[in-house]
Amino acid sequence: MPIAQFTPFPVLRRLLRRYPVDPQFRRRARARLLTSAAVEPLRWCESLRWGRRLRRTAIPPGPIFLLGYGDHFNRYVLTFGCIAGAFLGIAFIIPLRKHMIDFERLTYPGGVAVATILKSPGAGVQKAIILLAAAAVSAGLQIWSQQAGVANWNLGAMLGLPDYMNGVWYLSLLTIGTGFIAGRGGVAFIIGGFVAYWFLSPMLSATGNFPLDAAGAAISDPNQLRLLLYRPLGIGMLIGGAMMGVALALPLIISAVRAMQNASDTRTAASSDEMPIKLLYFAIIGAAVVLGVIAVTSVESVGIVRGIAMALLGTLWIWMSGIILSEAIGRTNWSPLSGMTLIGITLLIILTHGMERGDSIVAAVMVGAATCVAMSQATDLMLDLKTGYLVGATPRMQQLGQFIGAWLGPIVVIGVIFVLHEAFTLGSERLPAPQGQALASMVEGILGGDVPAQKYAAGAVLGGILSAVIGGLGITVGLGFYLPFNIVLTYSLGTLGRELADRFKGRAWSENVGIPVAAGFIVGEALVGVGYAIKYVVAAA
Repeated sequence: MPIAQFTPFPVLRRLLRRYPVDPQFRRRARARLLTSAAVEPLRWCESLRWGRRLRRTAIPPGPIFLLGYGDHFNRYVLTFGCIAGAFLGIAFIIPLRKHMIDFERLTYPGGVAVATILKSPGAGVQKAIILLAAAAVSAGLQIWSQQAGVANWNLGAMLGLPDYMNGVWYLSLLTIGTGFIAGRGGVAFIIGGFVAYWFLSPMLSATGNFPLDAAGAAISDPNQLRLLLYRPLGIGMLIGGAMMGVALALPLIISAVRAMQNASDTRTAASSDEMPIKLLYFAIIGAAVVLGVIAVTSVESVGIVRGIAMALLGTLWIWMSGIILSEAIGRTNWSPLSGMTLIGITLLIILTHGMERGDSIVAAVMVGAATCVAMSQATDLMLDLKTGYLVGATPRMQQLGQFIGAWLGPIVVIGVIFVLHEAFTLGSERLPAPQGQALASMVEGILGGDVPAQKYAAGAVLGGILSAVIGGLGITVGLGFYLPFNIVLTYSLGTLGRELADRFKGRAWSENVGIPVAAGFIVGEALVGVGYAIKYVVAAA
């Protein structure tokens, strides 16, 4: 009967008159009927207030907002593609749980923060107070930052450092808290950033080898250097490091899949830990088929053969990038999602070679959106599984819950994007969408033949070598190249704080005081971010 409280009173009354109610439920039915009757005046009021506006509001055709191909685009096809991608991401990442959480023991700082919050009421009043106080401080700083429009502190300029060394610090307690929880696991990430900006940039300056712009002038601006040089190298290192990691861990991955298969066949106690492997096979195949249908129907010029090829490529890339992102977020809590999406769209655009420009963009972005959702869903599930591991949850139930709820996210997010676009216009001053604009400009560059393939390849070789020497090293160092250096600098404070706390206060203090403080920093800033997001959506609606 839970749905009855949302049913209009006349409809609910007719249902109760037409269908008999079991005596044991009659009391509950009367309560639901009274509840529905009590809120009926409010329902009428809301209907008069909003009903006409809702009936007259036309839902615009789903555009690719920043590339200007709205008349080529089908929002329903996009939504179904993103739902299929969500199921693919979950199904692909489940067999890697034992390897990443049980065997490698990756930190997953975000998962640790959530587990700390969940355990704080039972861990004593002191821990709860510490966590709440830290959250309040973090939220206050973030609100001040938002109101003042100050997100960074250019300490480097105050110390007289050259601009290319990028001595700008990100004002974020969330970032410090993440670095504290990650501890030594984030050291390689920090080293990557410092190598890029405090070693390579001075070397380029000393040798006069900075990249040149169209006018022949040297480019020393750190933001442009990141986009032109360090970001492509970082993406390549992420891919090369992941490929080497997969090659080295393949026996363990195969063993985990076989263990799931055996547990499913024999129905041992281990089978209660994971979802049945056959269900995962069904989810992968079914979602891949849906992705193929999405590719074929995205635009008429794709065709069946090209559409199947795009679906297979997208499915393979979801598996590979899911591993990259899950390991990156497990070690540092930062995800190179936009970089992996860019590579995926680049590969998809290559498959659309020969198609009309608009059709090529729409088809690639439609399938690319599904792969992006899949990658995001994979990392989200790994964070949840880490939290469950720490609080004693059953992985099977967590995985089932993800499958049950995965369809809702794409629908809500795509709806919110339409609302925001109608109110503010994506790409405008009110809603600049910097990640979307960066991706749009890169897609234009790819179609114009401007793909930094040599930098990707060089980074892949370096990342593979690093991961062959130390597991995961290519991914974490590559992430330091990839992310803005202001995040790396602030993150390093958290890592340094954890090292000092362990050395001088002891590990017990770090576990009982430091991690609750760090978790509070993460939660406070994150909640403020959610609050501002809700504010924008409500204002748009």
